[in-house]
Amino acid sequence: MSAQMLNILEKPNMKNPTLLLGFSGWMNGGEVSTGTVQWLIEDSRAREIAEINPEGFYIYNFPGTMETTTLFRPHTRIVDGVVAEYQTPENVFYYDDSKDLVLFSGKEPNLNWEGFADCIFEFCEVFGIEQIVFIGSVAGLVPHTRDPSMFFSVSDENLRSELKDQGFSMSEYEGPASFTTYLAAECPARNKKMVNVVAAVPAYVQGENPKCIEAVLRNLTRVMDVKINLHDLRFLSDEFEKRLTEAVKEVPELSENIGKLEQMYDKEIIDHEMGDLKRWLENRGVSLD
Repeated sequence: MSAQMLNILEKPNMKNPTLLLGFSGWMNGGEVSTGTVQWLIEDSRAREIAEINPEGFYIYNFPGTMETTTLFRPHTRIVDGVVAEYQTPENVFYYDDSKDLVLFSGKEPNLNWEGFADCIFEFCEVFGIEQIVFIGSVAGLVPHTRDPSMFFSVSDENLRSELKDQGFSMSEYEGPASFTTYLAAECPARNKKMVNVVAAVPAYVQGENPKCIEAVLRNLTRVMDVKINLHDLRFLSDEFEKRLTEAVKEVPELSENIGKLEQMYDKEIIDHEMGDLKRWLENRGVSLD
């Protein structure tokens, strides 16, 4: 099955590559999942080396409102009455020689998760990839003036220990699963390691969020042990925050609520990262609340 659905276009020589996954769909708030991978692709001019055939993995005809069904339909472009383009979901692997990094940009499958996972694992076998990293994002109670909160889940306990030693927060979650959670659950049986990085991004900000993308990439340099030049992205991040802050000032109620989010965020940071110091101060009559 995977051999038929996975189309390898080129076989570059890789040393010890990591596969970074970005998906549109379930966990792509602020377009951080797809935006992070796309930024790396464009910055490094990574080239296409493989693709997964979309047929059999997606629902195109889904009942519901027009707003809902448009999320599932293929995209088309008609020019002067002529059908010029009909585009189904694309799932493409790219390779960045300079970082020995494989980048995957695709759409989370609606159907046959097992078959889609087989394609990814088959690709990993062909190119000797042992570590997979997914970056996702969800809407959260996070102000745009702060870095997104990040939570990690992993495929095995050794990885968990490594990440906790680096100070990363591990996820506590129970509920609907994503495809990448299924992929991580399958990794031990395939002799692979996987890290899922999920960023909580401001729920009130629509569209691509360069500030969150920059923060995610900063953390990924530690997780994947790669060097990434973030100078240009930091500039975009700062400009994005400035413009958003100016816009928020025009809406007093929103500005007030964001101020409350900032207080909640800062308190959580103190509780999490300075817990021992906080308890020490409180024992001596100094309250930080």
